Amino acid sequence: MPRNFKEELMFTGMMAGLMVIVMESYNIMLAKGASLRLIGEILAGYPLALIVAAILDLALVGPVVKGVFFKFIFKPEWEQTPIKIALWISSLMVLGMVTFMSLFGIIVTFGIGNISWAMYGRAWLLNLCMALPLQLIIVGPICRMLLDKIQASLDNRAN
Repeated sequence: MPRNFKEELMFTGMMAGLMVIVMESYNIMLAKGASLRLIGEILAGYPLALIVAAILDLALVGPVVKGVFFKFIFKPEWEQTPIKIALWISSLMVLGMVTFMSLFGIIVTFGIGNISWAMYGRAWLLNLCMALPLQLIIVGPICRMLLDKIQASLDNRAN
C-alpha cells in the first residue's frame, strides 16, 4: 500500500487509469455496441473520465472509505493481514466509485435532463458487476504489484 502522498498519487493514477479505460470501453460497448468508432470514442472520453475519477478517488471516495473502514470495520484484535485490508478497502472503493462514476457516465452520455432513477440503477448494477471482479482479480493485483516494484526500487536507491 502507498506509504506517502507521492506513492498515493502514483497508485491512484495507475488504478484509476486502468479502471477508467476498461470501464469506459465496457460502457460504450453496452450503449453502442462494438464498432470501428469504438477506439475513437474511448480515447475522446478518457481524459475527462480519468480526471473526474482521480479527483473523486483522492478527495471524496478514498478518504470516506478509509475513514469508514478504520472506524467501523477494522478491528485490531482480529487477524488483519495486508491483503484482507486491501480487499476490504478495494471493495468499498468500488462501491463508492461506481456510485459516482455511473452518474457521471450517464450525464455525459445522455445529458442531465434525460436521466431517470431506473437508468441510473441499471447503470450502477451493470457497472458494479463489471468493476468489482475487475478490481479484485485484475487491476488491484496489477497495481499493487507495480507499486511494490516501485517501492523496492526506491528503497534500493536509498540504500
